[in-house]
Amino acid sequence: MSPAPPTPPTRRALLRAGACGLLGAAAAGCGFMPAQRPDAGALAPVPPRVDGDLVYFNWADYVDPAVFKGFEKEYGVRVVQSNFDSMEGMVAKLNAGNRYDIVFPTAKWAQRLVRGGRLRRIDHSHLTNAHAIFGTYTYFADPWYDPGSAHTVPFTAYKTGIGWRRDRIGELTGSWKDLWSDKARGKVFLLDDRDEVLGMGALQLGLDVSTGDGRDLDRIASLLGTLRPRLRGFSSDSYNNLLNGNAVMTQAWSGDMAAMLNQAKDPSVFGFQAPKEGTPINSDCYAIPWNAPHPGTAMLFIDYMLRPENVKKNIEYIGYPMPVAGTEKTYADLVRPFPECLVTQDDLKADLFFRNGGRAAEDARDTAWTHVKAG
Repeated sequence: MSPAPPTPPTRRALLRAGACGLLGAAAAGCGFMPAQRPDAGALAPVPPRVDGDLVYFNWADYVDPAVFKGFEKEYGVRVVQSNFDSMEGMVAKLNAGNRYDIVFPTAKWAQRLVRGGRLRRIDHSHLTNAHAIFGTYTYFADPWYDPGSAHTVPFTAYKTGIGWRRDRIGELTGSWKDLWSDKARGKVFLLDDRDEVLGMGALQLGLDVSTGDGRDLDRIASLLGTLRPRLRGFSSDSYNNLLNGNAVMTQAWSGDMAAMLNQAKDPSVFGFQAPKEGTPINSDCYAIPWNAPHPGTAMLFIDYMLRPENVKKNIEYIGYPMPVAGTEKTYADLVRPFPECLVTQDDLKADLFFRNGGRAAEDARDTAWTHVKAG
């Protein structure tokens, strides 16, 4: 197994959804328009070929360094890395004119980039390993965020649930209501993430996870208001909070819980559950910006990353599953102590992804989130 990352991969700490202002958008769907609309040639697919070094823009520690080294050696190129800490930060760099060969948006942000004409199309026939995704994980053959996966290739998939310390509070009931447990009072964290917190409340009430309806959001805020006095706080560092005992229970991403297994001395004292009311699902994508200086090298990198041996290395390194046929056992073995980390075809079909709303809906969600955090 590849060594664990030197720091925990809490790279989703600032996935805020209300960033329409930053994107300079007024259109419904929170999309954005580039200052200059790229011509068709800038959006057309290119074949895999070495056309320069790879300019790579992603969360920190989300590709095994050994995979980078293998790619550099095989193709005689360098990987020039830079990192972001939020989707808003990534898009702000793109809007500022920074040029990258490969970026990694989440599903809803991929949709915004596609709508804004910011992504080059990808011809799957040029990827020798594409069938391992699209031939097995049919959800991604035509996802809601990018019809026909015309501009993206899925990178990871994950769900949101509850992580807890069995050694401190015993077993849970399998519900989001466990966050209100008196056993955990004062030692509970929620993710510092608007969509995840509002989505959890929505699932408890049987509402759409992305609702922007004011009456729905009032109900969600009222419910979460009863939890607010019981919380220790909001933090997306669920990994360390459980390890160091700051939390006995926390809302958590499945991949971070899986990555924690590399650090826990005794995994049996921890647990992860996917609550019965439903668990939000998300995915990250490979995408090539329209102004990428080396799109051919980016295509080579995507294809290299889809090789089963590289997928397996990366799964073990980051703790997030990658929807590539033949690698499922690698992830299942990794998360044997936390089997509910697995993301299945049924999870994808449940379609509990966070969606983009119109300006009014996004503003309403921002307001509800502000109220929830303020207590």
